[in-house]
Amino acid sequence: MAGSMSDRFDFFSRRCVWVNGPIIVGAGPSGLAVGACLKEQGVPFVILERADCIASLWQKRTYDRLKLHLPKQFCQLPKLPFPEEYPEYPCKQQFIGYLESYAKHFKINPRFNQSVQSARYDETCGLWRVRTVGTGAEAGNRNAEVEYIGRWLVVATGENAEKVVPEMEGLAQFGGDVMHICDYKSGDVYRGKRVLVVGCGNSGMEVCLDLCDHDAFPSMVVRDSVHVLPRQVMGKSTFELAVFLLNWLPLWLVDKILLALAWLVLGNVEKYGLKRPSTGPLELKNTQGRTPVLDIGTLSKIRSGDIKVVPGIKRFMPGKVELVDGQILDVDSVIFATGYRSNVPQWLQGTDFFSKDGFPKVPFPNGWKGYSGLYAVGFTRRGLSGASSDAVRIAKDIGRVWKEETKPTKRLTACHRRCMSQI
Repeated sequence: MAGSMSDRFDFFSRRCVWVNGPIIVGAGPSGLAVGACLKEQGVPFVILERADCIASLWQKRTYDRLKLHLPKQFCQLPKLPFPEEYPEYPCKQQFIGYLESYAKHFKINPRFNQSVQSARYDETCGLWRVRTVGTGAEAGNRNAEVEYIGRWLVVATGENAEKVVPEMEGLAQFGGDVMHICDYKSGDVYRGKRVLVVGCGNSGMEVCLDLCDHDAFPSMVVRDSVHVLPRQVMGKSTFELAVFLLNWLPLWLVDKILLALAWLVLGNVEKYGLKRPSTGPLELKNTQGRTPVLDIGTLSKIRSGDIKVVPGIKRFMPGKVELVDGQILDVDSVIFATGYRSNVPQWLQGTDFFSKDGFPKVPFPNGWKGYSGLYAVGFTRRGLSGASSDAVRIAKDIGRVWKEETKPTKRLTACHRRCMSQI
């Protein structure tokens, strides 16, 4: 972040800050990637982050045993690879360490505890106005209410900004421990307990495995069909194999090859209650954003009966749950592995670039650029590699305009006499 900031405050209005460059909302991997690429272009920027740290999802809302599900070469951010000594699948702490070193290497210093309340494009002056309030230590501090004003807005809050907890009949009367997976750390506190895990994605599967490893008794709710693939085939990453095959073969054929390999390695998973979708795993990911499960040992626990697969939930009762097939299970705790959603519709105003679900309406690979200086990064449903490719495009696009057209001093004087400070 270039420049300096004054602490002067106008008591008749919130403090205004002129940003000589893009305003980036979100200091997760996506926001950091854009910042690093802008540094290379020589473009100043500010990153606004509601938490008190970078990558708050990874640091505060993930379980202890988490590892990257894909090989590290597909998860590194632009301009800086993972350390060579890192394993193929870095653990949570290694990935956080990588992100912290990434921010330090590129001298990226987000403004923490800044929760964006609204962002809108001002047609009169052709600038974005982003209003924030303080959180954490800044909460309740009138001086922490700021309006950032700039030529560009980069939405980097990502696909996983807010947890999703479905409403279910009787849950309030259940009486046992209920949490979302974002609050789950380890199965150690669940020893000997009957735990219902709602959701069968990668996180739900891995938490069930973790519960087994800590002598709990998990049941996993599988309401929809799901693709389960081996994480590796003959020592090679299944994802890496798919990427290689897509260079030579059509997607539909690669899907058939992956399913044939899955059958050979894992067998018929449908007899364990894991019905496969009719659409192939890669096509389903591209069209609906549904990620296939990469098995790391959960399936063997399902086969042995240590993890029980159950159908959808009809209703909760005190200490019990009734399933749609009429079964009634005794349950001590419930963990919702029901995912996350974008929160963009809650604060981005006056634009139809994003749909109601908080994703760009324009499909990949063109969903990174909107109108009037609006950009989006981290919404490709293609993980860190998708965010990285978007970050490179965004920085090049802004860098080109910055070098050709931007005249910050003239814009500041002519358009916004109320601005009290600059970045």
